[in-house]
Amino acid sequence: MTSEVFFNTIETHYKQHLPFVIYRKPNETKVKALLQQTDALYKTFDFTEQGFVFSPFDDTQETVLFPLENCKTFLLNNYTDTLNHTSKTSSVVTTTAKEQHIALVEKAIEVLKTDALKKVVVSRVESVATTNNPFLIFKRLLQKYQSAFVYCWYHPKVGLWLGATPETLVKIEGNRFSIMALAGTQVYNGSLDVVWQNKELQEQQYVTDYVVENIKPATTSISVSKTNTVKAGNLLHLKTMIVAQLKQTANLNDVIKTIHPTPAVCGVPKQKAQQFILDYEPYNRQFYTGFLGELHIETTAKPRSGKRNIENRAYAITKKSTQLYVNLRCMQLKSNNALLYIGGGITKHSNAEKEWEETVAKSLVIKSVL
Repeated sequence: MTSEVFFNTIETHYKQHLPFVIYRKPNETKVKALLQQTDALYKTFDFTEQGFVFSPFDDTQETVLFPLENCKTFLLNNYTDTLNHTSKTSSVVTTTAKEQHIALVEKAIEVLKTDALKKVVVSRVESVATTNNPFLIFKRLLQKYQSAFVYCWYHPKVGLWLGATPETLVKIEGNRFSIMALAGTQVYNGSLDVVWQNKELQEQQYVTDYVVENIKPATTSISVSKTNTVKAGNLLHLKTMIVAQLKQTANLNDVIKTIHPTPAVCGVPKQKAQQFILDYEPYNRQFYTGFLGELHIETTAKPRSGKRNIENRAYAITKKSTQLYVNLRCMQLKSNNALLYIGGGITKHSNAEKEWEETVAKSLVIKSVL
């Protein structure tokens, strides 16, 4: 299937007001599409189905499911189109918006100094006028963010979302379990060799410690990598990978409830941080800092070659794979506006003005494709 036929097929589906998702996994060239055949709104309550899920930040709300059995699947094996694009988008951030966010950060710092709360992630939403076709934006995201999970998701009863997220929530293949702890932000200035302040290092450690402690009941053989600096768009982050084996008795629904929302997008301890966000953020996050991705999709891999298994090379191993990503660096398209969602982790050592500047830097990541 050519790129033109692939995108024309999806655009026709979209014009018929039918649900779809198109996406590309990090560091791949294969683009996949699931086209749901009716406009029914399906939900998952226990994460046992096969398909694609889209879940909100508020874990008391329902998760939308595109069931595999109700979708047609299309594959574009090697998308390499290049677009000539120079970003000229500009938006005016009002003084009121800045003052509102600084006040929110200051409130968070005040609570952090007096409460059991160690970290909380606060965010804001910014509206940018755009008449761009969502598929053009998606193609720009593909080109610009090779190492991100890039997607365009639509349901007529929910809305239209796009994003390029650098953060994995969880990957499960067979009984192998991996999760990413991502925190801290700096603007990329040409080098990964940077100095991190105690605030960012502490924030990252909170995330890692929380994940390790809370996955213990469901896993064995937990391994924690060294913390590295990684690039996502024009930003740098601290990343630690945590790998473990899932116990035979482990339940995916319980695992997701344990780790979502993560300290990287919510805070520590989770319940107190989430309540602060729901009480004080002046808008509804909806699917921002929720998660999305493949649920129990069969994947096929050939055994590694070697003298001992020459006779087995022709045989493929099929496993069910779940790959879920945190919905960061995202936007919602409504009418002729793109709603951009931007946040940052706050500790008692945070500086409100600097936290505002960090959200401005993060907003440029997604504005660059409009």
